[in-house]
Amino acid sequence: MEPIFRPKISVVSAAFIQKAIDEAMSILSKVGCFIENPDAYRLLLDHGARPVTDALPNQSIGKLLFPRDLVEKSIQSATKSISLWDIPAEKEISLSGDQVHFDPGSAALFISDPQEQRIRKPVTADLQKYVVLVDKLPHFHLQSTALVSSDVPDDCGDSFRLYLALKLGRKPVVTGIFKKDSFAFMQEMLTLVRGGASQLRKQPLAIFDACPSPPLMWSDLTAHSVIAAAKAGIPSEFVSMPLTGSTSPVTLSGAIVQHCAETLSGVVLAQCAQSGAPVIWGGSPAAMDLRFGTTPMGAIETMMIDLADVAIGKALGLPTHAYMGLSDSKRVDYQAGFESGMGIILAALAGINVVSGPGMMDFESCQSLEKLVLDHEVCGMAYRLLEGVAQRDDLMALTLLQNLPAGGHFLTDPHTLKWFKEELSFPGKAIDRRARGAEAFDQLPTAEQRATLEIEKLLAQGQDRPLGEDIYGELDRMMQVQIEKCS
Repeated sequence: MEPIFRPKISVVSAAFIQKAIDEAMSILSKVGCFIENPDAYRLLLDHGARPVTDALPNQSIGKLLFPRDLVEKSIQSATKSISLWDIPAEKEISLSGDQVHFDPGSAALFISDPQEQRIRKPVTADLQKYVVLVDKLPHFHLQSTALVSSDVPDDCGDSFRLYLALKLGRKPVVTGIFKKDSFAFMQEMLTLVRGGASQLRKQPLAIFDACPSPPLMWSDLTAHSVIAAAKAGIPSEFVSMPLTGSTSPVTLSGAIVQHCAETLSGVVLAQCAQSGAPVIWGGSPAAMDLRFGTTPMGAIETMMIDLADVAIGKALGLPTHAYMGLSDSKRVDYQAGFESGMGIILAALAGINVVSGPGMMDFESCQSLEKLVLDHEVCGMAYRLLEGVAQRDDLMALTLLQNLPAGGHFLTDPHTLKWFKEELSFPGKAIDRRARGAEAFDQLPTAEQRATLEIEKLLAQGQDRPLGEDIYGELDRMMQVQIEKCS
């Protein structure tokens, strides 16, 4: 039998990749990055970064140049393969090679509400449903802190999102912070769930997103997150966000090089904080629509930047991430479907380790439970595509056709019964493959309506609680104290 060929896609050549890396290193050594965090500034200086101009006495922030040897040393020391573990520490998820894992896009400020027929601010009940639903959808290997609950004090919003993911789910979590003070408490919750700081380092169950500010800046907040995560052994996922024609050059190649420079600077910062720190080469670029001044995540040019960014990360040997599988539509409609579907399939073909975005629309600002369910079906199709075409028999059709009587069929053939479950993937009921059965449109439910029924069915099922009740009780106590502090 011939080995199964795994389909792949590439949008840039090996020569382009090397040229982009070289130019990005030149940018870091000649232009540098502005460092807003005093601890990060001093840390980088101690490891060989240099001020652009003569530093003032006691200067604690400013632009630093990154010598090429410092960047190359940091790439070498970074962990090349990351293992995440689910909350009960039973299932390992490897971020390496071309392994693909999907998770919903993170921290949306709005939710689509088909019952009220409007887009509104989410509340805690929405995030609770989201966590439970993601936990029950098997093609999502990772959970995310997907929604910002508007009924929770801002100062504890970061930790509250993680708290719900830990309490109601079992999958590893992609999260992040909007407040510097959040990290320490979130680390405390993760340590409790994992059973100690050393065990958390061995079996991390969360990724922290860290977004450099384009062009070429690390804010006080994000630099703090990178340093704290590195010291704790928690993976940082760098989410560089060049916007063509606005915060990056208008050309795709220019945005790709800037993304590379910003992400390399994040690798350096993490390795200066802790050699061998786990980092993920990620991003959420956008090719700006200059007609409207918007940031289309469903644009093919955005996806091309993503694919090139990931190719560079793979060339450097690092785990990869991209925001793909989301749409700019404001409704769960044809645009939402084709933009998200294209992104999911392209991401799978590129072998991106962490693909964030399913469920999201409206320029990465809105989540939809219904779209999440439909995107999940596309993720299932993507996984089937990656399995490729298998040769099940030495003679693939000849013998079967020779033995088939005139006018015969294969419906009841033993060969069909043997292989049909291996060959065909069967989506859930949100995908309509039945005969039509009616003529009137009002008797033919839309994809969004079918997804709503699936949501109701899944949320009605029992909820898994993989940890001991003492752990859940302590999580509740910790979160209550935190909310009282924030109120």
